[in-house]
Amino acid sequence: MKTACLQFNPIQENTYVVWDDTKQCVVIDAGNSSPREDAALDNFIAGHGLEPVMAINTHGHFDHTLGVGHLKERYGIPFALSGKDRFLLDNASASGSVFGVKVGAMPPAEIDLDGTPEIRFGRTTLRVIPTPGHTPGHVAFYEPQAKALFTGDTLFRESIGRTDLPGGDYSWIMRSILDSLLPLGEEVHVYPGHGPETTIGHETLYNPFIVEVLNDEVNYKN
Repeated sequence: MKTACLQFNPIQENTYVVWDDTKQCVVIDAGNSSPREDAALDNFIAGHGLEPVMAINTHGHFDHTLGVGHLKERYGIPFALSGKDRFLLDNASASGSVFGVKVGAMPPAEIDLDGTPEIRFGRTTLRVIPTPGHTPGHVAFYEPQAKALFTGDTLFRESIGRTDLPGGDYSWIMRSILDSLLPLGEEVHVYPGHGPETTIGHETLYNPFIVEVLNDEVNYKN
């Protein structure tokens, strides 16, 4: 499995293209938001001879969904998102205006990740791991052979996602990290929705939100 990160839009969101030797690929959190960024994504796909088969999203915030419409129109592929986050698509224009970003109508999701345990393409299978907290329907995607984990806005390098936006919950995001992500193993490579890559091992040692819980300084369950 191969992974490429392209950074898009004013929020500096990480869009991932993931493929294997069959050349089939998925695009995770398509954030391309302008003709120039659309072309950058298209040129990458064409330059590597890839065949997009699905646009899949960790969550529904506008900065992670701005490019989905382009992918659907250009390649005719389906869009997968948790049904719990569909309200964020409906409110994308208002949310974008808060950050000074003009957001048009968002396409509906054809595939509900709430009932989808895995995403398959080529010879690759991505496990869908529910990680609510940043949003109600947030998920992570995990490929166990490559030990690659796409965490969206749940876990960043030495930080976590915001929980003060509509549908956010600190207790739930910490449950997701502590109960669902850390047990995957220290060697797991983390590809977050913003910022640089990291590992579970690094976050266990240096992420202040995790360290304070592991040291019993904070009770995240209350």
